[in-house]
Amino acid sequence: MPELGKILVVGGGIAGLTTAAALHRSGFAAELVEQRPTWSAPGAGFLVHANGMRMLRALGLDEYVVRAGTPVRRWQFYDAQGSLLSDTDLTAVWGDVGPCVGIVRPLLHSVLAKGVADVPCRLGTAVTSLAQHDRDVTVTFADGTSGVYDLVVGADGIRSTVRALTLGASPPSYLGAMNWRSIVSVRPAGLESALQMHVDDRRIFGLVTMGAGHTYSFAISIEPQFHDPVAGRLERLRTRFAGFGPRVQEYLAALERDDQIICSAMEWVPVDRVYSGKVVLVGDAAHASSPMLGQGGCMAMEDAFVLAEELHSRATIEAALAGFAKRRKPRVEWVQQQSIAVTQLQAMPIGSRTIALRENGDRATHARFAPLVAAP
Repeated sequence: MPELGKILVVGGGIAGLTTAAALHRSGFAAELVEQRPTWSAPGAGFLVHANGMRMLRALGLDEYVVRAGTPVRRWQFYDAQGSLLSDTDLTAVWGDVGPCVGIVRPLLHSVLAKGVADVPCRLGTAVTSLAQHDRDVTVTFADGTSGVYDLVVGADGIRSTVRALTLGASPPSYLGAMNWRSIVSVRPAGLESALQMHVDDRRIFGLVTMGAGHTYSFAISIEPQFHDPVAGRLERLRTRFAGFGPRVQEYLAALERDDQIICSAMEWVPVDRVYSGKVVLVGDAAHASSPMLGQGGCMAMEDAFVLAEELHSRATIEAALAGFAKRRKPRVEWVQQQSIAVTQLQAMPIGSRTIALRENGDRATHARFAPLVAAP
């Protein structure tokens, strides 16, 4: 284990909170900064797959998630009118790795915050510059203060300031699809402990069970990128998916306000360099992906565990960061590739898609998650 003083974690989302918690539990002196002035949880719902729950179990947080969420046991594909095309038992996919749990983002964030209760955290603090030296990194913050750290971890999301300052990386790339996300406090008829994807030409309407009877939706449409203003967003969403079946219509009818719906472009960051000197990237800052496998947050949780493990077991920071990058690259690349493959189902001719899902959907779902069953 290298002699490490202070480690700065930049970002207070899933990646930052789990990384700071994992480093603290491994005996490192971690600090966390978050640019937002208050703890917040952008997004709507979250499916913690079993590989993510495995990481939370290592942090002593899994039982909190189980209590706040609800089990998700099926991964299903339907056609637009609601006819079942493919049904996969997630307990069979993951075996004894753990459950899959649907949980609303604010509750997940509250659980993860428990893991950093003993970690110094500064809110409303943005990084403005990084200067690497032979033995440490000087970080300057927007409030004019600065600090010297032995290691800096960029966990600040898809538009990472740390990535831009350190690696000069290009901005995220558009994946060719728009995404509308929301939560309602009802459970449409026929949705039980499942993630369902209702698929039509160039569109997918997803439904996921959450805790306390809530339902999370993600609505995907393949089209050129555009800005969807908040005003009138609900009516436009209902119009865009008007041809879908009764389960989707029941969900859309339960939405009441434009501001319940979050709209964003689906983007990704290809896995390239994830560290330079004494600065390393984790989560979406390193490898943002299409959300279609529900693995982005789980990959961030795995990053946190692997980084702490490598730092604890290697003799130098350089060896630890090289080991981290080597272990993570094939796994996150697989997730990116398979997530894009699910998105591309929308572009298939309807007849070919129906046959493919009916004949091979369950087998394909097992194959997509199989490499993630083993510990990272």
